[in-house]
Amino acid sequence: MITEKRSVSVAELSKTFEVTEETIRRDLKALEKDGFLVRTYGGAYIQDDTDNQIPFQISEEKYVDSKAAIAKACLPIVQEGDSIFLDSSATSFYVCKAIQHMHLTVVTNSLVIIEHLNDCSNIRLICTGGFLSREKKAFFGKIAAQSLNSFYIDKAFFSCRSISIKQGITDSSEDIGILHQKLIERCDKVFLIADFSKFDKASFLHVCDFDNLTAIVTDKCLPNNWKDFLQKKNVKVIECSPV
Repeated sequence: MITEKRSVSVAELSKTFEVTEETIRRDLKALEKDGFLVRTYGGAYIQDDTDNQIPFQISEEKYVDSKAAIAKACLPIVQEGDSIFLDSSATSFYVCKAIQHMHLTVVTNSLVIIEHLNDCSNIRLICTGGFLSREKKAFFGKIAAQSLNSFYIDKAFFSCRSISIKQGITDSSEDIGILHQKLIERCDKVFLIADFSKFDKASFLHVCDFDNLTAIVTDKCLPNNWKDFLQKKNVKVIECSPV
C-alpha cells in the first residue's frame, strides 16, 4: 500500500488491515529500521528520488521544532511593506504564522497559507492559481508558474527535497521544481529554508544552483566544508537551534 501511495497515515493503515494502531506503529518502526521508509508523527512515507507527493498534514507534523526555529529566524529578514512569496512547503507555513501580524503583500501557491491569512486585513494576499493538488493542498502547473510573470517580488522563501554541494538544489516533483525555477527569476532575494534532513542528498529534478540564493536558513550547524563552499558562492548562512 505504501509503495503505491508513497505516504500513509497510521489510522489509514489500521482501518485497511483491521489491526490496532499500536500494531501498525510497531510494524512501521521495523520497516524504518530496515531503511524502507521514514516514520513521521501519525504516519510514514517513502523518501527516494522519484516524485513522492507527501500529504501536507504529514509534512507539517515532521520536525516541528526545526520548522518553528527556522520560521523565527526568518522573521528579522521580513520588513514592513515587503512583498514576499511563500511556497507550499510546511516550513513556509510556519513562516506564514510568524509574519501574520505584519503589513505585507504575500504571494503564494499554498491553499493552507491562503486559508490561514484570509482574515488578516493587514496582509494583501495573492494566489497563483493553477491546478489544485488536494494532497499537497497547493496549486501547481503552467498557470501557477506563468502567474509569477506578473510580479516582481522582494523576497522569496521556499524549501526543497534535497541539497547537495555537487548537485545543487533538487526536488523530486517536476511541478514544484518548475514553479520554483520561475519564482527565482521573479524575486530580488531568495531564501532557501531547509531543516537538517535535506542536506547531503540529491533528488531527481535540478531546481537551481547556489548562485541563485541569497541565504540558506537552517536548523543545522553546518560543517566547515559546507560553510567554506557557501562563502565562496556568496550565500549567507543563517543557523538556528530548535527550542
